[in-house]
Amino acid sequence: MTPRDLLRRVAFAAFVALVLAFFALPLLWLASAPFDASPSITASVPDFTFRNFRALLDNPYAVASLRNSVLLAAGTALLVVALAAPAAYALSRVRVPGRDALLYLLLLLSSIITGTAAMVPIFLLAFELHLIDSRLGVILVLTGGLLPTAIFILKDFTDATPVSCEEAARVFGASPLQTLRHVVVPVVRPGLATVGVWTVAQVWGDFLMPFLLLRDPAKAPASVIMFTFYTEGGQPDLPLIATFSLLYSLPVVAMYLLVSRRYGFRFHGGTKR
Repeated sequence: MTPRDLLRRVAFAAFVALVLAFFALPLLWLASAPFDASPSITASVPDFTFRNFRALLDNPYAVASLRNSVLLAAGTALLVVALAAPAAYALSRVRVPGRDALLYLLLLLSSIITGTAAMVPIFLLAFELHLIDSRLGVILVLTGGLLPTAIFILKDFTDATPVSCEEAARVFGASPLQTLRHVVVPVVRPGLATVGVWTVAQVWGDFLMPFLLLRDPAKAPASVIMFTFYTEGGQPDLPLIATFSLLYSLPVVAMYLLVSRRYGFRFHGGTKR
């Protein structure tokens, strides 16, 4: 190995180390600050204490907000998967003129017309339907925004499922429902898991719609309650924010690891032909 090659490898290793440190420092702060008696915005060796967790439990809305986040995320994920799966199957199997153009148009509009742009009409619609301060209203609004992308992802999984497998099942006397349940669903199961976790992650971090539609703090999710953690002097309560951020991130990380280990994550489907 020449000195130039050695120098190049050392420089590359130093660059990779700097990049990893850049992304690792926020995670290090997130892991250490909740156990620090006096956390600051810099990562340091914590003065170990559990006082921050006791203060968080004393907050009247903190723990309840995590439960509200679970309800909103689980409800939206179930509704998105339940509606996207048959819609994706129908778009994959039924030859409708302009099918692909319609799907891409829905996906494009869902990306362009964001929640911020549609804030006023969504609020007026929820008001007319008496869904203000209703968890169901938030779930329905979030479901409508996430459905086009979910259908787009699941359609790819369904397209990669050979029609011959379904035809063979029908030859052996399986009903359409049995074919869907025993042939199609096992193949697209990784897609269902991907869409479910993606939906939960989107809802878990959403702030605008719950903030816009929910009035009772007891119904607010964690993403909204976190913005109320201030001291009496109007400064951000850093110990409380750090502790709550750690608890707030753990469910999504655990769910991702569990589902990834069970099904894996990919945005395409298919079986060996």
